[in-house]
Amino acid sequence: MEPTTVAETRNSAPVALSEVYERMRFSRAHVKIAIALFVIFVIESWEQLALVYVAGGVAESFGLDDVQLGLVLSAVAIGMIPGALIWGPLADRVGRRPVTIVSFIAYGIIAAIVPLATSYEMLMGLRVLSGFALAGAYTVVFPYFLELMPSRYRGRATVLLSVGWPIGMLVAIGVTSALDHLGWQVVALASALACAWVIVVALWVPESPHFLMRRGRDDRALLVLRRLGVELEPGQTLHHEEETRRAGNPLDLLKRELVGRTLLMLVVNFAFNWGYWGLQVWLPTLLQERGLSLDASLGFVALSAVIMIPGYLVAAWLTRRLGRKKTFVVFVLGAVAGGVLFAYSWDLPSLYAANFIMSFFILGGWGVWNAWNGEFYPTRVRAAGYSWATSAQLVSNALAPAVVGALLAASVSFTLTVLFILVFLVITVIAALPLPETEGRPLE
Repeated sequence: MEPTTVAETRNSAPVALSEVYERMRFSRAHVKIAIALFVIFVIESWEQLALVYVAGGVAESFGLDDVQLGLVLSAVAIGMIPGALIWGPLADRVGRRPVTIVSFIAYGIIAAIVPLATSYEMLMGLRVLSGFALAGAYTVVFPYFLELMPSRYRGRATVLLSVGWPIGMLVAIGVTSALDHLGWQVVALASALACAWVIVVALWVPESPHFLMRRGRDDRALLVLRRLGVELEPGQTLHHEEETRRAGNPLDLLKRELVGRTLLMLVVNFAFNWGYWGLQVWLPTLLQERGLSLDASLGFVALSAVIMIPGYLVAAWLTRRLGRKKTFVVFVLGAVAGGVLFAYSWDLPSLYAANFIMSFFILGGWGVWNAWNGEFYPTRVRAAGYSWATSAQLVSNALAPAVVGALLAASVSFTLTVLFILVFLVITVIAALPLPETEGRPLE
């Protein structure tokens, strides 16, 4: 593949980094980056769901009730909340690459100890610590990916990166089906061992040129751009549109020019994740209430994950044509419609159809949101902004399973439980409408 050249006719005037990204082609290096970070996201998804599908075995081992089990399932999210708030700003100071690698190694080590837990308290503590470590890679992977992709492919590629979530679900279900008879400990250990993939990330994924230039490391940024297939004219230099080279301060997110979008972004992340996670964690249990066996309910979830994939593909195609905002709103409203049908499903075929509609739209919406959410802020605080977004999601992750578990323990009906969850998707749409469109705009 021929390198991208950025020329200024017979002069060496500095060229803007945004112009370089506008002209950049999708190279072999980008393919390797996409594969490396895609698998990272698959493993992150797998880890967050690893114990969901063996929840019965965990509850039996430690004698847990529904509320305690909900807390165990939420423990990774609980640990990720402070983790995201620390790792995100750290990535704005020391780099996307070291944070991704170090946090993933730390997660793998701690997660490998989880199966050795001998008490409920020890299990909770280890799960919280593993979540704290995992938060680094989880928070940074999307802004990191955005900052490495050519501008014309950035939105579509990021939506497709999100396909790692349903693939992770399928991996979690497959591993559960294959290893469940050996005990939940073996299932948990398998996800921890997958972290050896960090070696591939270290070999294939360079530091972000956006970050390097923000920190005054222009020569290193040029080396990375050459690795990405970009060649400048002899003597030509780069300049970043932001003049200041200081490290970003997370409190910049609350300054006058950013505070409005920050508050709306936090509401969307909290409400959207509640609408998804509150249902996803308890879906096998809710399906068993409707008469499905455990094996049948896992098969149902697996089919739902497969349906999510075309949802992402359609969203990736539409985001370039309709923009981030319109595509996102349409997909969330589609998920609400599917959710209402799910709540009032009258037989097994209607239950399947409704859940497939909901899966198609809600995960397609997530794909668009992962791209859109990473484009709201300038490079100096992009990782910090994503860390706040992640924290809002994780607070929702931590609360939703416990609240839904309490509703189930109180014998609230299937229909009312699902409708309660859908209210948060309506809030998501309302909060998203005032946010700025970013399709076609260069990263700041």
